[in-house]
Amino acid sequence: MNKNEIAKVILRVVIGFTFFLHGLDKFQSGISNIADYFASLGLPGFFAYGVATIELVGGIGLILGLGTRILGLLFTAIMLGAIFTAKLSLGFLNGYELDVALLAISVYFILADKSVLSLDHKLFN
Repeated sequence: MNKNEIAKVILRVVIGFTFFLHGLDKFQSGISNIADYFASLGLPGFFAYGVATIELVGGIGLILGLGTRILGLLFTAIMLGAIFTAKLSLGFLNGYELDVALLAISVYFILADKSVLSLDHKLFN
């Protein structure tokens, strides 16, 4: 096992946990409130349920290394949506800097090889 594999796992667990907590927060703070917020941005309110579910379940999947590329793609779409609908007008600092970091990490998981320390590798190799 090399340092790159360990780094991949650390990155995968941290971003997975981050997305999981964001999804959990959406449900705990009242998903209907989040749906109303999405509607105020001009998005269909039901998108909030999809985003929160992807973040919650996808966060767990990423931690486990299951469906990493697909989740990277879904998280990339969520981050692009967040940046361009809710955060862009706030500017980079105190606006969308975290979203850009999460976006970059999500793109990394689309492009990176499977980690040997993942369920993807164990199940599909």
